[in-house]
Amino acid sequence: MNLDFLSTQWPIFNRREGWGLSSPQTIQYPAGWWPSFTLPACMTGKLLAKQIANIGPFFVNTKQNLLFNACFHTVNCLDQHVQQSPDRVALIWEKDEPGTEVQITYRELLDMTCRLANTLKKYGIQKGDRVAVYMPVSPLAVAAMLACARIGAVHTVVFAGFSAEALAGRINDSECKAVITYNQGIRGGRIIELKKTVDEAVKNCPSVKHVFVAQRTDNTVHMGDLDIPLNEEMAREAPVCAPESMDSEDMLFMLYTSGSTGKPKGIVHTQAGYLLYAALTHKYVFDYQQGDIFGCVADIGWITGHSYVVYGPLCNGATSVLFESTPTYPDPGRYWETVQRLKINQFYGAPTAIRLLLKYGDQWVKKYDRSSLKTLGSVGEPINHEAWQWFHKVVGDSKCTLVDTWWQTETGGICIAPRPSEEGAEIIPAMAMRPFFGIVPVLIDENGKVIEGNDVSGALCIAEPWPGMARTIYRDNQRFVDAYFKTYPGYYFTGDSAYRTKEGYYQITGRMDDVINVSGHRLGTAEIEDAMDEHPAVPETAVIGYPHEIKGEGAFAFVVLKDDTVQTEHVKQELKAIVASKIAKYAVPDHVLVVKRLPKTRSGKIMRRLLKKIIADEGSNLGDITTLEDPSVITEILDAYQKYKSEQRTS
Repeated sequence: MNLDFLSTQWPIFNRREGWGLSSPQTIQYPAGWWPSFTLPACMTGKLLAKQIANIGPFFVNTKQNLLFNACFHTVNCLDQHVQQSPDRVALIWEKDEPGTEVQITYRELLDMTCRLANTLKKYGIQKGDRVAVYMPVSPLAVAAMLACARIGAVHTVVFAGFSAEALAGRINDSECKAVITYNQGIRGGRIIELKKTVDEAVKNCPSVKHVFVAQRTDNTVHMGDLDIPLNEEMAREAPVCAPESMDSEDMLFMLYTSGSTGKPKGIVHTQAGYLLYAALTHKYVFDYQQGDIFGCVADIGWITGHSYVVYGPLCNGATSVLFESTPTYPDPGRYWETVQRLKINQFYGAPTAIRLLLKYGDQWVKKYDRSSLKTLGSVGEPINHEAWQWFHKVVGDSKCTLVDTWWQTETGGICIAPRPSEEGAEIIPAMAMRPFFGIVPVLIDENGKVIEGNDVSGALCIAEPWPGMARTIYRDNQRFVDAYFKTYPGYYFTGDSAYRTKEGYYQITGRMDDVINVSGHRLGTAEIEDAMDEHPAVPETAVIGYPHEIKGEGAFAFVVLKDDTVQTEHVKQELKAIVASKIAKYAVPDHVLVVKRLPKTRSGKIMRRLLKKIIADEGSNLGDITTLEDPSVITEILDAYQKYKSEQRTS
């Protein structure tokens, strides 16, 4: 293979933590690799060469463009492990039914993936087509993602708790040609009517030609003209499927995330950089060793499930746990019973679940043997000190490394976490701390100037590109540029604020835009407002986030009614039902307060900052309100809020 190589010197990143050598190292890399930017900065040549060797010879010199094959997602996630250790367990499906698990070897997963890929091809799915996956966590859902990658189709996994309208919106925006789903789902002992939701959605999705329906339960569901029984079709197909060749910057998948405007964004991740970054971070952040059982309890509908249930672990040849149930079914010991039975070594979950389980007491944890655990991880939102200490001391018996990880759908993988670092380096509770290889964070002030030194706070940005970063928003590159690169030109703006400690560590302090984090799920307040504004009695609303003991943040809605004579409580219930129908149940506001009007500037902008102050009981410390059109609105809202609080206490 003839490759032109370039040489460069990278300064060693965070030398104090022992990453790299004592002086800059010259590394060689193929010219044109990741054409939009350079190699991950500040990785030592030895580490980089080792990782490239592990992933395989994915460079092809064609017309001066270096290509990465999509097959190397499935070849590196499946074929190479089948060749070396075909009977190694790839997936352990912890089904919803208590005490059950199904083990899937790498050979079985490759067989399943190829049969599903051939089925998709039989029904006309080709390279570049988009396919929606509306399935809960299961081996077949993983195979659906891998099958799309193997034939060059783009998968967009939609969380199986989204409503039909939310599903249809994502299908239409991505112009999906097919949907893969189950007849029904099971979660927490309850049946979830997935197929019915898909049926309702695709009525308004002209791009969908086929709906592939697999069986999760024995119950029959209506099958229409678009519907194809997936299990039967897969059984007829060959277990071998040649992988499609893809350019390094071709799309691998799209994943929708909420933004500060009402319309969800189709975040695009591509082939080469994403897989490398997912595999690297999985290995080094969690200190994954061959033979470990890796337990990430995230849903595949979110980026955590993509990177740390599917792609990262499988690329590294890990055994990855698929958790279908809930942390409290059939009781609050479910996680820890699963850890004991499966002998899980790394456990990666959300602070929301940890806070919930903390309330049930230590007995549900100590009832089970957790001695297999080596690393604990927190993901989705900043973890509070109480939950961190309980997670570390009670769950981990003060013996496990606990990594509080910060990253986003847009970053593709973990960007800031306590590990990797030199052996024995300190971990500060409830702090992400250290940037990963090649991540160069900066803090920027309100004037757009980079803040130097330590013991400072500002907008968290990233100064250099990295392989796992998103490439665009599907069909809306200008929105991508505006959302992430316009606020602070020359930097990726995360939307978060952060504090850099005296020691130079990073602590995430919260969102800076109109996005709230409910149980680890990002929600644009505009998305909730758009749904509520469709009620005929409601001319306008304002939704803000507020601290929630379990969920981290909850949604608080201020609502203006057209007519004072309407039944307020009835309207509130209808509004909550609309949000559940149009978005999902987790998006429903915890509180709905009816007010006569909202605080607006003379230009008509709602001052949500003041609403946040009011519900934080800081009404006497509102700051500058000179831009308000009518300052007396504050007194009105304060009175309504105090009355609402009194009613809440007495009810």
